[in-house]
Amino acid sequence: MRNISARPVLLLSAATTLTGTAIGWAAADGLNAGQSVRQQTSEDMMQQHPYVGMWVTDDGRVRHELLADGRYDEARGSRESAYRGRYEVTGSHMEYWDDTGFTADGDFADGNTLHHGGMVFRRK
Repeated sequence: MRNISARPVLLLSAATTLTGTAIGWAAADGLNAGQSVRQQTSEDMMQQHPYVGMWVTDDGRVRHELLADGRYDEARGSRESAYRGRYEVTGSHMEYWDDTGFTADGDFADGNTLHHGGMVFRRK
């Protein structure tokens, strides 16, 4: 008799555990969907950002490409992709975080002029 009464409790316990797991997965899917929506909104904002594009020093030696996904790619002289990382723009101020850990900043003087690291970049 003990075995018969123990089995329904075990089955009820297993069903409760599995139901909780299923609810956990559903909640996790909802959370992931919400994160995806927030990320997409952020990417949409970057794609519409007025500073996305190529910025070049007057001598053409240094080139910053500000990508729509919040990343940048910097070329120096004949060295393509010399530096890569992410950037964020707040108003007319930009912060850079290079993939190697280097940080820098810059300021947009207007829609076509960027001051960064003692250099002046123009939109191309």
